[in-house]
Amino acid sequence: MKKIKEVIVVEGKDDTKQIAKAVNADTYETNGSALSMADIEQLKKLQASRGLIVFTDPDFNGERVRKLISQHIPGVKHAFIRRDQGVPDEAHGSLGVEHAAPAVIKAALAHVYTEEEQASDRFSRHDLAQAGLLSGAGARARREQLGQILGIGYGNGKQLLRRLNLFRIDPQDFQAAVKQIKVGKTDEKFSNR
Repeated sequence: MKKIKEVIVVEGKDDTKQIAKAVNADTYETNGSALSMADIEQLKKLQASRGLIVFTDPDFNGERVRKLISQHIPGVKHAFIRRDQGVPDEAHGSLGVEHAAPAVIKAALAHVYTEEEQASDRFSRHDLAQAGLLSGAGARARREQLGQILGIGYGNGKQLLRRLNLFRIDPQDFQAAVKQIKVGKTDEKFSNR
């Protein structure tokens, strides 16, 4: 299967792991029902560049997240599982996508996704290292500023790399943002980039 073009919005890491067993797709985790306005802004950006499929748990909190996203971001797609398809195997655990079988996840997504042609990552760790974003004095502050400029939020080196590729940031926009980063005394070697 080719990669799904849209970003699938899920509630947590376990949902992401289960979706990866079923399809080739990027996910955005809301960390449960704790959806902030910063999340909404990032999701708007993803909707504009790639499209979104909201795939939350079939429970109260999942429906709450779904409604919040739909209120703020028109045109998102939705995938659903039935409550009986998300029941944990053991007596403990909560109802959710993380317990759905891969075949159930594939069926839920079957009519809402778009396959992507030749999707490849635009950025590598080398690009971040060249821009002084991985290590050295001030790297954390530079990553924070870059995330603000590009509207993708703060992340450590690994998270930043994932977000640059997830949001499909244009390499020219990346270079322009790197040039905008405030240069401090410890960052002088990066001022000519």
